[in-house]
Amino acid sequence: MRKHDAVGYGAAARLMLGLCALWAAAAVAQVTDPGVRKTSADGKPPAALPGLSPEEMMFFQDGLNRFMEIDMVTGGLESANQGNGLGPRFNSNQCSSCHLQPFVGGSSPAVNPLYEVVNANGATNQMPWFIAPNGPIREARFVQSNGAPDGGVHDLFVITGRTDAAGCNITQPNFLPAGNPVTGLGGNRNVVFRIPTPTFGDGLIEAIPDSAILANVIKDAPTKRQMGVFGHPNANLGGNVNRSANDGTITRFGWKAQNKSLLIFAGEAYNVEMGISNEVFPQERDELASCQTGNTTPNDTDNIPGPSDPPSATAVLSDAGAFAMFMRMLAPPEPAAPTPSTQHGQTLFVSTGCALCHTPAMTTGKAATGVRRGTASAAMSNQQARLYSDLLVHHMGVGLADGISQGGAGPDEFRTAPLWGVGQRVFFLHDGRTSDLIQTIRYHASQGSEANQIVRNFAVLSAKDQQDLINFLRSL
Repeated sequence: MRKHDAVGYGAAARLMLGLCALWAAAAVAQVTDPGVRKTSADGKPPAALPGLSPEEMMFFQDGLNRFMEIDMVTGGLESANQGNGLGPRFNSNQCSSCHLQPFVGGSSPAVNPLYEVVNANGATNQMPWFIAPNGPIREARFVQSNGAPDGGVHDLFVITGRTDAAGCNITQPNFLPAGNPVTGLGGNRNVVFRIPTPTFGDGLIEAIPDSAILANVIKDAPTKRQMGVFGHPNANLGGNVNRSANDGTITRFGWKAQNKSLLIFAGEAYNVEMGISNEVFPQERDELASCQTGNTTPNDTDNIPGPSDPPSATAVLSDAGAFAMFMRMLAPPEPAAPTPSTQHGQTLFVSTGCALCHTPAMTTGKAATGVRRGTASAAMSNQQARLYSDLLVHHMGVGLADGISQGGAGPDEFRTAPLWGVGQRVFFLHDGRTSDLIQTIRYHASQGSEANQIVRNFAVLSAKDQQDLINFLRSL
């Protein structure tokens, strides 16, 4: 068990002792998570935002195609934008392998796809202990390196041994000792994890004005204070927005709301998760000369057509730009049809205080997809985004603390995870330690968590009420 886990779980255990009697009645009544909600759309191509223009749909489809491409170290078709330059260190070889549940653009699937990646093309990688066939895809970060704070991603795999990477000979990081491969708990105290965040509806999230987020901070402020939920937009305190160090605007993507825009999110992921440098993050993460197999650095750039090239609007974009286009126009998840149980659960979601952080909806501003300069997109502008998040970072206590700071988000602070689509997710919390929504709620309670009173409110509900609230979440 990691050191901060040991402290956190000890404190969480003391807090939960006081809740044991409250949970017991529900346990006897067998309140259960009904599990991943199945729909007729599962496994099918993802849906675009309704109301896109034909031009926008063309860029959406191009981005989707590239999102699904398997990248190579060398030998890919640069003319088809297959992004030569995988590695030297990487976590996977295509965007859609990590974002696949319940369809492309989502989150970690039930069957881990990294087993098809670890030794692809002859690579000599060993599977890290925290990647299990039935566990989530995990990104590994080190809390410290050489005695100093780290917090950066240490990629799982290297290109050593691959037939398309002759001459490169580097080793994987040491993630040992091992812990529980499914929960990721225990093991090396210096290694912490993140699982993929779904990208559904991210364009609508990007289009929410800062003013709407800040207005929501003020809304219901007395109730929030009473519940221990804080929002201070002008101070580095719990519940504060995470702000860009460049222009001071609100950052909103990632587990700690560390990324400002979908283009930055896409560029970072391409370099960090696949080792492909690009115009947003142009330097290689490992610059060993024998492992630099791409033709250029950055590997991925815009592709301005030459005099003899056939004109193609989508082909001009870099892969990172195309990924951003795809995510920007990806539709939010469709909730299930309401039932008496889920309607009652929705009421309880508000009355217990869950909605104080998981704000049901915010409205976008006058937004553009980027397809045509100066033209607002009807599909994105002035739309209600039912995201169930305030997009703030909150103290989640020692039980969930990962010891890493990003921007204004400290070691135990995380962005309120959007809940749209949560009914179809397999793994929960930043490290994927559980697949059970009831356990997820319980993990929100530990020393220093802003959710403690809200978890207590849930715990005192009758078994039927608890089940209705869980059913509501699975309907999203």
